[in-house]
Amino acid sequence: MDLLSAGKADGYCSRILRAQSNRKEGTNEFRLRVEGDPESYQPGSTYRVSVIASSPSYFRGFTLIALKEGAEGDKDEDYVGNFQIIDEEEAQFMTNCPPAVTESTPRRRTSIQVFWTAPPSGSGCVVLKASIVQKRIIYFQDEGSLTKRMCEKDATDKPLLDCCACGTAKYRVTFYGNWSEKIHPKDYPRRANHWSAIIGASHSKNYVLWEYGGFASEGVKQVAELGSPVKMEEEIRQKGDEVLTVIKMKAQWPAWQPLNVRAAPSAEFSVDRTRHLMSFLTMLGPSPDWNVGLSAEDLCTKECGWAQKVVQDLIPWDAGTDSGVTYESPNKPTAPQEKIRPLTSLDHPQSPFYDPEGGAITPVARVVVERIARKGEQCNIVPDNVDDIVADIAQEEKEEDDTPETCIYSNWSPWSACSSATCEKGKRMRQRMLKAQLDLSVPCPHTQDFEPCMGPGCSDEDASTCMMSEWITWSPCSMSCGMGTRSRERYVKQFPDDGSVCTLPTEETENCVVNEDCSPSSCLVTEWGEWDACSATCGLGMKRRERMVKMPPADGSICGAEVLEVEKCMMPECHTIPCLLTPWSDWSDCSVTCGKGLRTRQRVLKSPVELGECSEELEQVEKCMLPECPIDCAMSEWTEWSECNKSCGKGHTIRTRMVKLEPQFGGDPCPESIQRKKCKIRKCSRRHEKKSSKDRGGDYDDGTGEAATEHPGCKMRPWSNWTECTKLCGGGIQERLMTVKRRFKTAQLSSCKDRKEIRACNVHPC
Repeated sequence: MDLLSAGKADGYCSRILRAQSNRKEGTNEFRLRVEGDPESYQPGSTYRVSVIASSPSYFRGFTLIALKEGAEGDKDEDYVGNFQIIDEEEAQFMTNCPPAVTESTPRRRTSIQVFWTAPPSGSGCVVLKASIVQKRIIYFQDEGSLTKRMCEKDATDKPLLDCCACGTAKYRVTFYGNWSEKIHPKDYPRRANHWSAIIGASHSKNYVLWEYGGFASEGVKQVAELGSPVKMEEEIRQKGDEVLTVIKMKAQWPAWQPLNVRAAPSAEFSVDRTRHLMSFLTMLGPSPDWNVGLSAEDLCTKECGWAQKVVQDLIPWDAGTDSGVTYESPNKPTAPQEKIRPLTSLDHPQSPFYDPEGGAITPVARVVVERIARKGEQCNIVPDNVDDIVADIAQEEKEEDDTPETCIYSNWSPWSACSSATCEKGKRMRQRMLKAQLDLSVPCPHTQDFEPCMGPGCSDEDASTCMMSEWITWSPCSMSCGMGTRSRERYVKQFPDDGSVCTLPTEETENCVVNEDCSPSSCLVTEWGEWDACSATCGLGMKRRERMVKMPPADGSICGAEVLEVEKCMMPECHTIPCLLTPWSDWSDCSVTCGKGLRTRQRVLKSPVELGECSEELEQVEKCMLPECPIDCAMSEWTEWSECNKSCGKGHTIRTRMVKLEPQFGGDPCPESIQRKKCKIRKCSRRHEKKSSKDRGGDYDDGTGEAATEHPGCKMRPWSNWTECTKLCGGGIQERLMTVKRRFKTAQLSSCKDRKEIRACNVHPC
């Protein structure tokens, strides 16, 4: 702060502001951009700020400041927020004006990036300003593309008001994962992609499970990095009356599953007047610490009722505990821990979500929260039960068989097993095949039917009127090599009505073996992931599970451990005729002759159309990579021809051009970069020619056409040789000197003095 005061005392910061010129024709060459192009700022949030030059422009220097709107910049309190340097080789704080960021060294550049943390609430509007130095010209657009105005985000965006609803409401939350190779193709992890077990709660506003701008608890960290919900559930249960329902759903292996193969995971929970918020999270796996979820979603309406339905598309967020940038980055703990923040498309060029244009990330999941029941007397003034009445009527109508006579079906298959593995409510399904549709103008109704069911374990014999939760996923094995132990937990969902104690166990422990061979020639692998869903919806299918190599053998040998297991699985007997398909064709040639392209393969449906629509894919597309495309040398335009290097007699003139792009991958080589041709101005008299030759030192050639004796009143030495270039690439400088050899008495000082020339060199990119 002493440095800040010292810098401001002499008005240096305000002098920077006053020194800027505003050359209007430069308006579109340079741009200041705040990541995501927000119209307002969230107090305390951090934003990435870029200064960008549009091709072919560049800048050598810059200054970046953040001022309160209307402030002059001559007082400490005029500067708001805090800049943070990303690359110290690119930028630094200005010595005489510490709130400002400037260049570390003046060199050609087309962009710079820094972080800016917004000021606390109540700071009002802020103006971010950039100045640009290009050659000797300074740009500072007060109303142009180098100025960005942002005002504080309205604090009423998502208020956590006291709830005025009466009674309680029951909801079902359903999680639809949409993170797939088709939608997010960049570096998509084909092995072991999954969503971890979902953990959350309905809770009061006094308890925050996680939120943007906050720090991850130990439980959140374990979900974020390991996908383990055990610690998170423990934290939730320690909150006592602040929590009404713990929300838990199974993990999904693989991450993307078509809904007609496997029902999306769902769970039911309740809310009341004091605990009307709902939060949950699930890990995107594998990843460093990336998750999705809802934070403090309020289900209580302003009209003192309960929300009917909430649908949210979700993008991934970073827990701030691991600094990896790709799905399968090695562990790299973030120290110190950073705040939870949404991922963006400009985080890192290696990020799977990177977009140089800075667009929005395509959502990876959708969550649907639907009200399914209300209990107790409701007090909302505006009735919201019309939807409930319609739903009830629709349920009654469903009981009638309204199948049109023009639709010919097979018989229904037997009911599947209940989707719940414990004594709680689930779903079961049956299927039938549409064999013929006699009238195409009349739609045929569904071929799948669902109904609620109670899972096994609800009989009086098995201990109980105790209702237990499902087992939570097994903990990691205690040993990474050899025999260890692992455990899992469950909890009592409902105690017996008579007040007796539940005797069913709430914890299980078992032995586990990971990496039986612990010798230096063995590699360490992770535990097996969960089995995938059976590949068949009925009859005989296959299922698979995967694990990953954690560490190759210490002695450098090849890892021999299996990372994939496949086994048969049997689903209920098929009561439909399956699709009949030809084998896959061979892969087509790559769509390009060099670089990255696509190739395809097809198969054909052989079974008759009358047997119903076939949902199997008939075409597959995958990436292919051929050798890199050759890039030819690119040259700049020729310069103008120089003046003749002799003032009389035969001489020569030259012109030059520079290499803009070196050839790569076998591209055409660079042509000549210098050309010369003869020139003759006039014949020299013998005396003039002799004197000229003597003055020039025989082989003198300065490239300017000026003779050494053409300086009135003095005699000059020849030009010195050019000095070494100051840089090997990226644009350096050379210089040479012409010094006075003898000054005559008639000489004037202005016409007889040493001369120096400077030129650019090694301008090709590094």
